[in-house]
Amino acid sequence: MTNPLLIDWTTPFEIPPFDQIQDSHFQPAFDITLADARAKVDEIAKNPEPPTFKNTVEALELADKKLGDVLSVFYTLAGTDSNPAREELQRVFSPELAKYGSDVSLNADLFARIETLWATCDNLGLTDEQHRVLDLKRRNFVRAGAALAGADRERLKEITQRLAVLGTQFGQNLLADERDWFMELGPEDMVGLPDFLIQAATATGTDMGKDRAVITLSRSLIVPFLQFSSRRDLREAAYDAWTSRGAMGGETDNRALTTEMLELRAEMAQLLGYDNFAAYKLETEMAGTADRVRELLMQVWDPARAAANADAWVLEKMMQADGVNGDLEPWDWRYYSEKRRKADHDLDEAELKPYLQLDRMIEAAFTCSSRLFNLDFEPLDLPLYHPDCRAWEVTRNGEHIAVFIGDYFARAGKRSGAWCSALRAQQRMQKDIRPIVMNVCNFAKPPADKPALLSYDDARTLFHEFGHALHQMLSDVTYEMISGTSVPRDFVELPSQLYEHWLEVPDVLAEFAVHAETGDPMPQDMLKRLLAASNYDMGFQTVEYVASALVDLEFHDGPAPADTMEKQVQVLEQIGMPNAIRMRHATPHFAHVFSGGYYASSYYSYMWSEVMDADAFAAFQEAGSAFDPETAKKLEEHILSKGNSVDSADLYIAFRGRLPGVEALLKGRGLNTAA
Repeated sequence: MTNPLLIDWTTPFEIPPFDQIQDSHFQPAFDITLADARAKVDEIAKNPEPPTFKNTVEALELADKKLGDVLSVFYTLAGTDSNPAREELQRVFSPELAKYGSDVSLNADLFARIETLWATCDNLGLTDEQHRVLDLKRRNFVRAGAALAGADRERLKEITQRLAVLGTQFGQNLLADERDWFMELGPEDMVGLPDFLIQAATATGTDMGKDRAVITLSRSLIVPFLQFSSRRDLREAAYDAWTSRGAMGGETDNRALTTEMLELRAEMAQLLGYDNFAAYKLETEMAGTADRVRELLMQVWDPARAAANADAWVLEKMMQADGVNGDLEPWDWRYYSEKRRKADHDLDEAELKPYLQLDRMIEAAFTCSSRLFNLDFEPLDLPLYHPDCRAWEVTRNGEHIAVFIGDYFARAGKRSGAWCSALRAQQRMQKDIRPIVMNVCNFAKPPADKPALLSYDDARTLFHEFGHALHQMLSDVTYEMISGTSVPRDFVELPSQLYEHWLEVPDVLAEFAVHAETGDPMPQDMLKRLLAASNYDMGFQTVEYVASALVDLEFHDGPAPADTMEKQVQVLEQIGMPNAIRMRHATPHFAHVFSGGYYASSYYSYMWSEVMDADAFAAFQEAGSAFDPETAKKLEEHILSKGNSVDSADLYIAFRGRLPGVEALLKGRGLNTAA
């Protein structure tokens, strides 16, 4: 039988033929395409012709294209619909891919060709984009150890492969803990729970083959449970399970893995000539140094901590008024904060949620992009990898721009969180390749006869991930390595966080926030109360985030800690972490940092980008409209279309005329007046 992963796809828009692909196809396809990539790289390295941009840099860009096609399908399935076969394949593929990456980066003949090009680049007649690609390609080789020799080179290979194994194991352990824990609810356990949560928990129980409502560790179930359950004992049990992911003991415990990973990262940085891993990692980010990161985080930490401590005092008094003595605990915060929000802002999540239907919020995200960038979305009927997925063709003035896939509901086997990825990135080396972009979320799936309802935080997540998707869809560069979101980590969150602002535009909510049963628009007084409460509990939200970012930074800015959990405690004590708030991501489930390490020593980047997104949205406000066409045109021209073809700071300055300060962020979070 023909392996569908090894043939050219004649499907509409060359979407992977998911209905034909089986798990048994991946290993042979991986072996064949990896061998082909190795052969092509070897051919490039040993080419007797003098190096040119085309026969070296462009050839390298194309060498493992088919391998990339296979892996994009595989890792999509492994992340969204995992099973034992796919998990085993991940464990096989990870060290093999790490070895392949090292073999390419440490190929002396290949690096010599790139060095020759770099030394003569001014005489090669390169375009600005080609010069940028050559610069980044050479930098990547050097940072991957191309200049090392002998034992150091071999040790770096060992470290890279071991980190790949540990990162895969970390992610699979976390998924196992999230998949295996659940809490069944009897009638006596549902006191205080709103109908939307009972319906979602009942639907989850049905999917699991249970005859009772079930709370899992999916954020869209456990957060509202912590907000509404009047059973303090159940809140504590649920919260403990949620925050203990990766630290439950046994085979899925991640604590020892994190210590080993930090030791290996520190050793790798020293082999490459850096003082520590943070110095290595931040060299290519906008921040540049750990000191600049720490300065930003501490500028925000002090007012955020003051606001959180003031809020904690109020919530503890509310708890004591309920007859509960003792200190406010982390499993109490969301419960009493929800009560306070209702009292202070007359906002009830149960009353608000029917106005935030998933389908209408998708429509709102699409419509905003239509008004800003003239994009149109037409549903597609295609075989995708799961029945919950939906697809749209994205066009502009009738011209095909992209395919967009939405995978919105939580399920067993899908890793937690929300993300944007591309099954195919935009580029135009040999022909004009348009992207296939995915948004993956973990919203609670409703019963079959009910619409999916979102919290306001869920709706913000939807807009956030769609901002990433726009960065991919509107990309307009020649080379894939600089396409779309292939930018520094502290710049990549700018388009996503900026797009969240359009959810708060009153006209958008007035049009799309309509009641699921009556169809009535959200009442004007509720809309005003919702927007007025946009910064509610911001002390809590900022503290839990900044604490995680500071712990991540201190893990990597210096020698590796002997015990990560002890180091986490030390950092939190030093900054004065409020007792009733925990880190957003405790070390054993800090997937951003340890499951592949994409955000290792870079979790701060959300806040670095927020400094820019607050200032960038102000450009629309200064122009007099959130949909000002000239400002939108500048945003696309200077940021969304450029990928990494130009330095990130230069891109932002081209859009805004300057780099911003932290003041816009503090104002946006309502923390500038905190005392």
